[in-house]
This record gives sequence, C-alpha cells and structure tokens, in this order.
Amino acid sequence: MKTLKLVVVVFALLGLAASLMTKNSVQSQNFQNSAVDQVRRDRFRHNGVVQTEVPGKTNVTSPSVIAAEAPTGFDNLTNGFLLQGPAFDTIDEDTVVAGASFNDNRFIFEEFETIDDGLGPTYNAQSCRECHQNVVTGSGSQITEQRTGRTSNGEFFESLGGSLIHSRATDAKIVELVADGDNTRTFRMSLSTLGDGFIESISNQTILAIRANQPVNMRGNAVVVPVLEGNGDGRIGRFGWKAQHASLFSFSADAYLNEMGITTPTLPEENTSSGLFVGFGSAFDPVPEPEDDGEDVSAFADFMRATKAPPRGPVTATAANGELVFNQLNCNVCHVASITTAPAGTVINAGAFTVPVALGDKVIHPFSDLLLHNIGTGDGIPILPIAAFEDTTNQIRTPPLWGLRTRNRLMHDGLSFTLTEAIQRHRGQATQSSNGFASLSQLNKNRLLAFLKSL
Repeated sequence: MKTLKLVVVVFALLGLAASLMTKNSVQSQNFQNSAVDQVRRDRFRHNGVVQTEVPGKTNVTSPSVIAAEAPTGFDNLTNGFLLQGPAFDTIDEDTVVAGASFNDNRFIFEEFETIDDGLGPTYNAQSCRECHQNVVTGSGSQITEQRTGRTSNGEFFESLGGSLIHSRATDAKIVELVADGDNTRTFRMSLSTLGDGFIESISNQTILAIRANQPVNMRGNAVVVPVLEGNGDGRIGRFGWKAQHASLFSFSADAYLNEMGITTPTLPEENTSSGLFVGFGSAFDPVPEPEDDGEDVSAFADFMRATKAPPRGPVTATAANGELVFNQLNCNVCHVASITTAPAGTVINAGAFTVPVALGDKVIHPFSDLLLHNIGTGDGIPILPIAAFEDTTNQIRTPPLWGLRTRNRLMHDGLSFTLTEAIQRHRGQATQSSNGFASLSQLNKNRLLAFLKSL
C-alpha cells in the first residue's frame, strides 16, 4: 500500500511538473505571439498627423458642371489610369515590371500563388481574383472570411492568432479552428473593388463635409487610420467593412498577408496558426520573409485604381420613383448618391500618391458615405483591440450600393438573402428608416425595391 501511495505521489509530482512546463511553454509562446501582435498593432498607429488635402466637391442633386462622370462598365477595360495593354496570351509574367498596363496588372491580380511563392501556411485564397470575380475581375463575390474572438464585460479580445480565422492551410496539422471560448463570431463578405481608385481619390475634406451635413443621430464615424506606405501620417479610412484602410496599397498589402499568407516589406511578419509560429524557420514555411518584394502589391493597387466603376442597370420609371422613396426615408443620408473626387494633382495617402487626371474631378455614384455607423448589425469586432479603435466595435462601414444587383447575399455577413430582409435588419442609427419602410404602401415598397435592383 505504501508503494502504491508513493507511486501515486510520484505521478502527481510528474504531472504537476509537466503542467508547469506546459504552462511555461504556453506563456513563452504567448509572449512571443504577443510581441508579434504588438508589432502589427504598432503598424496601425498613426503619428497624429492627418494631411490636408485639397477639398473635392460633393453635391448629391446636381454634380459640378466642371467634373465629368466617371467611366463605368463590367467589361474588364481600363478607366484611363493605365493603358489597356496586350491580350493575356502575349504577357510573360517574368517580364511584368513597374509601369505595366492594365492587363499586365490584371494578370498579376488573377495569378494563382503556390507554396513556392510563399502561399500560406495559413490562408483563405490563392488569388485576388478568387474573392473578387463576380461578374468580372475585381468585383465582389459570395466568398466570406471568418472572424472570432472573446468578449468579456464589454471588452473584445482577439482569438489565439488574431480575429481572422483562416479557412485553409498548407499542412493538415495547422488548420485553424475556432477556440471554444470565442463567443464573438462573424462572417464578412468579400467586397467589390471596382471603382476603388475613385474612392481612394476622394479627399478627407469631402468625407468630413458629408459627415457634417448628416443629422446628429445618423452621423457617421470618420475613423483615422495610418497609410502603411506613408510616413506615419493618418488618413480617413474608406476600404473594408471597418474602413480599416485609407489607401489601395495598404489594402493590398494587408490582403496579400491575411488572405494569401504572403509577406511583403510593408507587412513582413507571417501570420500564426491559432498562436503557433508557422513562418520561415518552422516546419511549415520554406520561403524567407518577405516573400514578395512589394511589386505585386503595387500591381494590385494599380489594377484597382484603373478599374471602371460598377455600371447602373436599366432605370425604369418605377425605379426612378423608387429613388424618391429612398430619399424620403433618409436612406440617402448614409447611402450618398453622388460624390466628386479631388482635383487631379491633389497629393493624398500621406504624400505617397497624386490623384491623376483619370481619377480626378470625377463624379461617382457609390451610394455610400464611406463612414462607420452602428445600424444594429455590428459584429462586435473592432479594427484592432486598442483604445484608438474601441468605438469601431459595433460599427460597420456603409457599403457602396453600386453593383447591388449582382449580389445575392447581403449585409456584411451575407446572412440576409433578400433586399427586404436586409432593410428590416437595419436598426440603431437606421431604425427610423427601417420603420419607415415597414409602414410604406406595397406600391412604394415595390418602387423602392425596383430602384435598389437597378443599382
């Protein structure tokens, strides 16, 4: 009996030692991961300087006569920012260089990445086109990304490897799973990038002017984010469901890392797999960081800058009357119909980009204010869990409605399946408009829906 007790004690001590070793190992790993997380978060802190940009013009009812309508089309043709370039069968990917044509950059945007290129080890897609291809390259899609974390006493904590849960991996041992404690969970739909060069070319002052004209109870949040390719200056965010990026270069570098797992000089730290280091030096990543020299990021950004805006569908008399109903319900307070970009020559993106003639002084019809709002559908996940972005937790950027007729999964999570359902989900700052829709006659509901289906 004494021998048995001794054995039990020995095993208990061994178990305690193993537990302490495991705990220390986990703490060590968590410390390393926290250091990586801190580096990433620091990249999303701006220095407090927001560059003054020459004001653009905004006039919802009658755009300025000196500005031209932006070109539109679902045709894979340039808006004039770049030359069209040769057909794909004449393009050699090894000779694509800076100053490339629209089709050169489209080729890179559509190119599938491999492990030898740096794909993964955790990732969501092998190509930009994979998530942006409905109905042409650069559009949105029905593909979602998954985000989770833990909310405790109103405070959000990211999951083990950040809030983004990758759907794919290059090795079965490192596929990311949702942690049991992650009680905040959401999907986010892939957004269209068509016409984003025009959105990038809207000045800060124009967005602030739109915000200033909104009723206090519907006023949006103009979140300031760093331009990653800039000198640390901030700019008003306008891309992504949280308006987390202000430039297309920043957006591209972020997507290259977080959606395809490819590091660049802008974002050189590899993602983890649920907190486990899987970058170069581990058993899972054969390519040293940075895996791309940044040329692909520039190509992605320039391709998007050269895309045409989504075209409007047929506008019937019913649809035209529906827009009047839309405005009467104050839907146009957030879904702003017309915005004019900054004049050509305006320096934006913390000095990193100058608005070209093809994008400057152009009237676009995004039906968005590009601001964040709380409409009762916020996903509970801030841009980053730091004080500067705390107010973004339950806010969502007003999605541009141009191209709406090409989408059959609606709202940020894709969980609304009809336009009526999407309207009914609007609460918070949009409660009055949603209630107004509910009280409309069937005739006016039909008119409003016809208008939305023309976008």
